Amino acid sequence: MKSSKTVLLLMVGLALSWGLGLTAAVAKPIKIGILGPMSFTQGEGHWNGATMAAEEINATGGITVGDEKRLIELVKVDTNEFLSIPDATNAMEMAVSRHKVDFLMGGFRTEAVLVMQDIAMESKTIFIGCGAAHPKLCTRVMDDYDTYKYWFRLTPINSSFLGKVDFILLGTAGAIIKQQLGIEKVKVAIVAEKAAWADPIVAAAEKTIPEKMGMEVVGVWRPSPVATDCSAELAAIQRAGAQIVFTTFSSSVGLTFAKQMGELKIPAAPVGINVEAQKSGFWEATNGAGNYVLTINTYAPVKITDKTIPFYNKYKELYKEAPNYTAGTHDAIQILAQAIKNAGTIKADNVVTELEKIEFIAASGKVKFDKSHDVTWGPDYVTALGTQWQDGEMKCVWPYGWEGVTYEGSVPFKLPPWMVEYWKK
Repeated sequence: MKSSKTVLLLMVGLALSWGLGLTAAVAKPIKIGILGPMSFTQGEGHWNGATMAAEEINATGGITVGDEKRLIELVKVDTNEFLSIPDATNAMEMAVSRHKVDFLMGGFRTEAVLVMQDIAMESKTIFIGCGAAHPKLCTRVMDDYDTYKYWFRLTPINSSFLGKVDFILLGTAGAIIKQQLGIEKVKVAIVAEKAAWADPIVAAAEKTIPEKMGMEVVGVWRPSPVATDCSAELAAIQRAGAQIVFTTFSSSVGLTFAKQMGELKIPAAPVGINVEAQKSGFWEATNGAGNYVLTINTYAPVKITDKTIPFYNKYKELYKEAPNYTAGTHDAIQILAQAIKNAGTIKADNVVTELEKIEFIAASGKVKFDKSHDVTWGPDYVTALGTQWQDGEMKCVWPYGWEGVTYEGSVPFKLPPWMVEYWKK
């Protein structure tokens, strides 16, 4: 288990040249532990987002705490949580006991984060989650406030809300198919990687699609998360007559499936969750065959708030990749900095009180935590996005009129032209 530390501090002379005075340069830094699987893209997102925010805040002299400015010191904590929960536990304990961090943020795999959460709560250290979606992480706050009040979730929206957005995207695509192709009862193929996290989504889809959405399920396919060939599944889906392929992918199979679906010109619209399609390298990785893939996303080059596009563009310039949702550590550090400023101290209980009251305009939307310390979802707050690849560009296609919300820069959802041609024959 490896844990390394990167310190983002400014030189005394530079601080003096800004007129900040010696106090800002020598004041004890605020240590923030960034937790994540650092060998994977999710951990990279955690670290990159946090690094951006820390550098931006330190460039102004640091976080205002009472009558002084304190710089941010980031501690990189490789949890290795994809492969080992004990490794994640050891990493968290090291962050708290050896590095003595003041605050924690990050985490990705729910099974690991539940354990890490307990360690943070025992030490009364504020932990802002930026990766795990399970509702239990926040229901614990309601069940035992005194113990779990130091936990807050910023990103992603919890799995219940993710499910709502998932089905909204499915319903949107279904309505467009009915309107443009004249198909009254749309047929849906459910395709999800064979992994535990996808099981409840599949179960919900099998029930919700026919009973509440008026569409027909033509079959369920569960390829391996690391499958390198999905041609058999795609052939069966085409034979079944599906007009929508409802996807649930977090692993590399999402790339394989999208590439082959495009190459084979399967006459159906891919809609749902495909984490690979959230990456800016998706187009090149599929050789353009991933055109028209629609996925839930967190960030896109649209104006969710005034901060979204500047954050998106700067992140992409620095790291040559679009920010994924774990890069929400950028928003988390900014929100934490504001709460500390409002509290006038870094004492956990005081900062918790300010986090509970805060309404902060972030790159992902207006952030307000609910009573369970979960990020508020819905119009005027954080909504998440639906992004679709259209001719080499990642476009936001949802919200597009939903509950009166359309983000500047959004465009309409498009059906693959070969699908339109096939079903209009």
